[in-house]
Amino acid sequence: MPSLADSMDALRAIAASAPVATLAEAFAARGHEFALVGGPVRDALLGRRVTDLDFTTSARPDETRAILDGLTSNVWDVGRDFGTIAARVRGEVVEITTYRAEIYREDSRKPVVSYGDTIEGDLVRRDFTINALALMLPEMRLVDVSGGVDDLLAGRIHTPGAPESSFSDDPLRMLRAARFAAQLEFEVSPETQGAMVSLAERLDIISAERIRDELVKLLGAHDPVPGIRLLVDTGLAERFLPELTALQTTQDDHGRHKDVYEHSLTVLQQAIELETARRAPDQEAPDLVLRLAALLHDIGKPATRRFERGGVTFHHHDMVGAKLARKRLRELRFDNETIKRVARLVELHLRFFGYSDQPWTDSAVRRYVRDAGGELEQLHILTRADVTTRNRRKAERLEHAYDDIERRIAELAEAEELAAVRPELDGAQIMAILEIPPGPLVGQAYQFLLELRLDEGPIGAEIAEARLRDWYVAQGDA
Repeated sequence: MPSLADSMDALRAIAASAPVATLAEAFAARGHEFALVGGPVRDALLGRRVTDLDFTTSARPDETRAILDGLTSNVWDVGRDFGTIAARVRGEVVEITTYRAEIYREDSRKPVVSYGDTIEGDLVRRDFTINALALMLPEMRLVDVSGGVDDLLAGRIHTPGAPESSFSDDPLRMLRAARFAAQLEFEVSPETQGAMVSLAERLDIISAERIRDELVKLLGAHDPVPGIRLLVDTGLAERFLPELTALQTTQDDHGRHKDVYEHSLTVLQQAIELETARRAPDQEAPDLVLRLAALLHDIGKPATRRFERGGVTFHHHDMVGAKLARKRLRELRFDNETIKRVARLVELHLRFFGYSDQPWTDSAVRRYVRDAGGELEQLHILTRADVTTRNRRKAERLEHAYDDIERRIAELAEAEELAAVRPELDGAQIMAILEIPPGPLVGQAYQFLLELRLDEGPIGAEIAEARLRDWYVAQGDA
């Protein structure tokens, strides 16, 4: 954490910026308190880059809206029921929320919001002390009602009041604790962890969408593993991602197979390292599809574990895992495209192994590329990250083998436009050549030509037509 003087300089710079100064003056002129609050204050004090500007005020939502309408024409409701109004002021998007408190009823998925009258009352109901900080503007007065600055200095995550009360009010805060532990590299206090364990079932009242969003934010951390461990250890993961918790039971008593849970966490870390190293210059956002696939790639193992001939096997765990990933991500309300891509990577993550023993034919390489589709680069990373053996010689052999397959893919791609493998003849041409109407036979013919293309590479339209006619005659003979 930087010195207090440097931290205050950072806060002064934010307060002096055009949008913040404009807002502070406008709210003060109408007799309302106004403060920069939560994450921006925390990040400025930590010396982290401040990306979002969140404010709180004594003004009620209608009053906030009226003030903003006087400053800009670009005003909208983010969550009016929750007291939040957003606007674009001097080129910056800001969110302003009325002092509030919100709680969840025992059987409700939606919080009940009530408005407050003091900044102290607002802060004490926030999730963690490190977020219960406010910079009153324009007077530049730092308000810390629960020792948030001390917890920032200590690298500690704790709730302003009793954690049982805080988590009962909003159970999603338990997931946020895990996320902040990963993002900030902080420790969650023992009292807070204990409440996470005792109230884990309370998470069931939270909507799948809100849980999904927290999981996405956690996976976006530089190293999400500490947060994931916390979710598993406290029993929270069991409430929304039980397949992950089940990996802990896959290690057999005699140590005949690696610890699948620890292996999965290592794969996730290694995938993130490779993703970062290979990231395109214009790619800023973390690769969620890759990170989900890395975390879930072995979730089919518990269901497929068999003890055979003194060892343990997991036959078809790739296929089973893809099915489980698809089901779980659908229940967490991920979009269809993300679900499809993650499931494809889980299904294909074993395809490469064995290449080091017997290099593939060009046909096999083409099929590998075809099956990976748009996830080829992510499959490269996932497959490399999946090597966690301590046997240095084996690891080097696999690394060299994958270097070789990437080289061959590049060479074939340059020679054959491999990224867009398709037959020399399309459906319209097939119907014209064979003089057949649209129907299943056209699809069968197209598939025949595609297999021919994968097996033999480009053969030209003339040869493809001759082979198609021979195939068609054979269908009639059959």
